[in-house]
Amino acid sequence: MRTLEHFPNLVTMFFTRAAGKGDAPFLSRKQNGAWVSISWADAARAVASLANALTDIGLQRGDRVMLVSENRPEWCIADLAIMAAGCVTVPTYTTNTERDHAHIIENSGARAVIVSTQKLANTLMPAVLRSTHLEKVIGIEPLRLGQSQIECFQYDALIDKHAADPATVAARADFVRGDLACIIYTSGTGGAPRGVMQHHGAILHNVNGCVRIIAEDFSWDDEEVFLSFLPPSHAYEHTGGQFLPIGLGGHIYYAEGLDKLAANIEEVRPTIMVVVPRLFEVLRTRITKGIEKKGGLAARLLGHALDLGAKSYDGRLRLVDRPRQLAVGTLFKPKISKRFGGRLKAMVSGGAPLNPEIGIFFHSIGLTVLQGYGQTEAAPVIACNRPSAGLRMDTVGPPLADTEVRIADDGEILVRGELVMHGYWHNEAETDRVLQDGWLHTGDIGEFDAAGRIKITDRKKDIIINDKGENVAPQKVEGMLTLQPEILQAMIAGDRRPYMVALIVPDPEWTQEWCAKRGTACRADALWDDLDYRAALTAAVDRVNRDLSVTERIRRFILADEPFAIENQQMTPSLKIRRHIIRQIYGEKLDALYKG
Repeated sequence: MRTLEHFPNLVTMFFTRAAGKGDAPFLSRKQNGAWVSISWADAARAVASLANALTDIGLQRGDRVMLVSENRPEWCIADLAIMAAGCVTVPTYTTNTERDHAHIIENSGARAVIVSTQKLANTLMPAVLRSTHLEKVIGIEPLRLGQSQIECFQYDALIDKHAADPATVAARADFVRGDLACIIYTSGTGGAPRGVMQHHGAILHNVNGCVRIIAEDFSWDDEEVFLSFLPPSHAYEHTGGQFLPIGLGGHIYYAEGLDKLAANIEEVRPTIMVVVPRLFEVLRTRITKGIEKKGGLAARLLGHALDLGAKSYDGRLRLVDRPRQLAVGTLFKPKISKRFGGRLKAMVSGGAPLNPEIGIFFHSIGLTVLQGYGQTEAAPVIACNRPSAGLRMDTVGPPLADTEVRIADDGEILVRGELVMHGYWHNEAETDRVLQDGWLHTGDIGEFDAAGRIKITDRKKDIIINDKGENVAPQKVEGMLTLQPEILQAMIAGDRRPYMVALIVPDPEWTQEWCAKRGTACRADALWDDLDYRAALTAAVDRVNRDLSVTERIRRFILADEPFAIENQQMTPSLKIRRHIIRQIYGEKLDALYKG
């Protein structure tokens, strides 16, 4: 069995792989209808040259460099170059607002930013110009930034001007596993994003644990192929979709977008896919509708596959099922496999909980789904299902290799090992809260099953994780909503859902004034159906949405029957809303906002 070498840092791992792979393709994207590849050797030269350029323009070891870009080869090259220069990458979402960028710039103390397009620069630059310490902007594509004191550079020109030998730059990479590699910002319970300090060893620990699963349960091929479509600024894609392929010596294709993902899968023929639950839901719907539309034999075979899959999952298959198994295995599953490229070993689900029914569906049609569990503070993978441990869709599998997990007295999952962050950047209070005696307090409640797999039973923290694995701090959004004169109280929801919705308590004083101006009776039953009244509340929500990221924005809302109060048990004595109580009361109505 092949094993991953013990690397001192991520940069050394990359240059070692590049030296061994040479002219083999490493990074590919679609251009003018055809896939165009960058070899490992060319990528190594670009990384080395950009690293030299960053040093030449004045960046020093330990300086933070923001990276604002969509999925593309330059993202990976820039990330590696920042680290090779001894700097620290600060990835940010392309959906960030100006205010989000301003917070990250100020909190991280970034001295430079690499941004891919003019469109992204338009949101970023107002925050850059207000900064007192960010001095340099590097555009992957040509930028027009107007007059300012900011130094502006062009990505390709820097690389061309500072041509470097990869071996020379690799030899300078004397960083150790405990050195800081990147700061990834994630939402905290107080709303302000916290900078998770991920060191080289944390990500390498993750890569090693995931490689062992591939090597032991599937076999490690010379060319593992990944299709990247999740944001690389998310810890899940950063580790699983970038550094894991590097560790494996794999080939990364960058998808054209979700709308072309199905076609890209057939073209690229990935061996491993890193996905979020929402994609599984979309794929299941498309597969089911497509087959049902065909009808006839295809529809019957799907029915048989789902029935047999459920039996197989529960261990209920019998000899009498053999003829149907043969039919499904020869007439149905090969066609499904072909739609996914024909060589897919596994799809790894992470970032948010996966509905077990969806996992069983893919198991039934012949595709292996491995549900993982983790958080940014653990680089991010803590555990993952694997066939050798027995696949159970209601668990997240056993812990990664060399990862300690124990359950606290109150049921909280605690984690210890090299994968655990060193803390939050410039946030000692939060660091001390979640890191105690070397153990990461995850905020999740769980238990071990008899086979040693972790089962998540609840979340101790209030962070909402949508179906794409993106975090939303409810207190932040709720606080902004209740700053509006029209809104007294609010609770948002959206866990495992495609967007946020809200339950709103209108402000009674504002409501009285609104009614008085229009000569309308202030009866709740009448107001709830008044289109002008709802329009006024919608305008308040829209004002808040303008200052929120796409992920945080409220799409739809309902009105509460009464204010949240201690008396109706919807608030605690310390005036915090009781989310579980409110969800019990309004859960069906909130769920209905996702229908139709």
